[in-house]
Amino acid sequence: MDRKIAELRDHVIVCGFGRLGHVVAEEVSRNGVSLVIIENDPAREPSLHDSGYAYVIGSAVADDVLLRAGIQRARAIVVGTGSDSDNVFITLSARELNPSVRIHARGESDTALRRLEQAGAHQAVSAYHMGGTRLANAILRPAVVDFLEIAHSRYGEEVDLEEVRIAPGCALAGQSVRELEARAPRLRVVGLKRGEARIELVPDETTQVFSGDLLVAIGDRESLAKIAQLASSP
Repeated sequence: MDRKIAELRDHVIVCGFGRLGHVVAEEVSRNGVSLVIIENDPAREPSLHDSGYAYVIGSAVADDVLLRAGIQRARAIVVGTGSDSDNVFITLSARELNPSVRIHARGESDTALRRLEQAGAHQAVSAYHMGGTRLANAILRPAVVDFLEIAHSRYGEEVDLEEVRIAPGCALAGQSVRELEARAPRLRVVGLKRGEARIELVPDETTQVFSGDLLVAIGDRESLAKIAQLASSP
């Protein structure tokens, strides 16, 4: 297992294989991204083994466990243990061991969320708050929630939201949004972020895209894959 993990690059680390960790791991894996689970409870090792995920049994509070999981080569870490204090400590350790890693952390109190952000988390969320917001939206805006959920594979649809980075010299650089969308009819650009500017929602169809731009697009997965390929190759 250690040799398998040592070969990984640009992967995602998930700390905690509880209900939250299960969902995160399933979604990350479904999108073809490698991941490593860190789980403190040895009793969960059989289910981890059956899942096929790479994993480390140990506490993510310990630096050596984070290093075994490849924190220095990871693109992101999800800090989702059931302890707010542990999550703050893990966030601090992950930021020290890999200053460029993106940290997404769970906290259940307002104090914990604030401390997670102060510790260096890019995103600090409360699972209860997100779940409550989701239920409220299902009551108040059911059609909107249904539309967002069609992106999930279990609903049988092949629709998704994706971000696409325009690489230097690629086939899309210099084209307008209208020309880009014409290459994949079942795709629409719903956001454009350029440099440090705020994201522009539903950019005008005459807007040109340039190297380095980050596009947010919605469409069927075939169209999204086509645009992603065009955005990365000359």
